[in-house]
Amino acid sequence: MKKLGQIIAIGGGGFGRNPNQPIIEKYIVEQSEKNKPNVCFIPTASAEDKAYTVNFYTAFSKLNCQPIHINFFQRTPSLRSIINKQDIIYIGGGNTKSMLALWREWKLDQLLVKAYNRGAILCGVSAGAICWFEKGVTDSWASNLSVMDCLGFIGGCCCPHYNGEKDRKPSVEKFILEKKIDSCFALDDGSALHFKDGQLHTAISFINDAHAYEVDCKNGKIVHNTIKEKIII
Repeated sequence: MKKLGQIIAIGGGGFGRNPNQPIIEKYIVEQSEKNKPNVCFIPTASAEDKAYTVNFYTAFSKLNCQPIHINFFQRTPSLRSIINKQDIIYIGGGNTKSMLALWREWKLDQLLVKAYNRGAILCGVSAGAICWFEKGVTDSWASNLSVMDCLGFIGGCCCPHYNGEKDRKPSVEKFILEKKIDSCFALDDGSALHFKDGQLHTAISFINDAHAYEVDCKNGKIVHNTIKEKIII
């Protein structure tokens, strides 16, 4: 049976905040079977913030890989030819709803499915983490956190920044109690979840006291189960 790709969903942190210490980035590159993998950064969700892209190159140029990026708000190259060559695709944080709408217009979502099916590593932080799940808890709307449909590569719901933004935890608990979602993968800043072939492989902690949780409801009470993690600090 043909293996699917890998997905690494990061709750927060990484090169956007500290490009000179690429800890989780090194872990990602090491998961590739290629000696010097091609890594593509897609910063759509941040409206292609230039400083963010500079940080991407600062971090990944320290690693044994070949980094490039894709912009949509300039003359857009042939997406198919670029995506087909990538071993790792990293999605940046920002506005998930706007990002997915633009991707669908350009049919990038379909190209990402093909990349996953051929074994590529798909990863990202915040918006770039939740986009791979069936649903995500997002701040795409200014008024409040919401649950939105995402790409569905991984079953269930995901919430990033669980310890980094005060509204995240109570909102997830509320969404579960209101049955908007059955359960949720909740990721602290500095934590990540690594999936292989659609199944959870391990949690990763790359900042002190950062954890990932499975949050659900049992007998009317919210339960947080800490996922066993690999510490790579």
